[in-house]
Amino acid sequence: MSRTILITLLTLFISALLALAPAPATAIEDYPRYQPATKCSPRAKPGTVELARWLVQKYGGRRGPIARSCGGSTSEHTEGRAVDWMLDADHRSDRRRAQRFLDRVFGTDARGHTDALARRMGIMYVIWRDRMYAAWDGYRPKPYLSSSCPSRRKCSKTLRHRDHVHVSLTRRAARGHTSWYRR
Repeated sequence: MSRTILITLLTLFISALLALAPAPATAIEDYPRYQPATKCSPRAKPGTVELARWLVQKYGGRRGPIARSCGGSTSEHTEGRAVDWMLDADHRSDRRRAQRFLDRVFGTDARGHTDALARRMGIMYVIWRDRMYAAWDGYRPKPYLSSSCPSRRKCSKTLRHRDHVHVSLTRRAARGHTSWYRR
């Protein structure tokens, strides 16, 4: 075998090994882009289930729906990649739970990565108490009003996300394929 072929094969072998190796601990995902629901697949995805379990174990409250029927909805629930974490904004203890979660996922890690946990978890956006925290806006809180609501006063507690925290994930995260799920 010629030396050139041997070097080429060795290079291909090493490249393949590096591609299969886990990302180093310092690697972090970019801010995710919005991935709207495009198909009806209302089955809870494994990453979504794992995140829901972690939320309840870590902060309390209870898990709400993940998957939802596809009757004209454009929600990530119809693809099994959104979870409703049941908390009540009228209760101070639930507001504190949610705030601890938000502070943690939107915090800066020891390596200086902003919004580190949210990016590792593949969170596209969070909605809670009339606010949306979207990756495409650097997770800065912005006023939120459901398109189903004519006004805040005429909008239900559920559509205002005052009886639950809504968390939507990317497709990779919902499958459990981001760094947080591989920890």
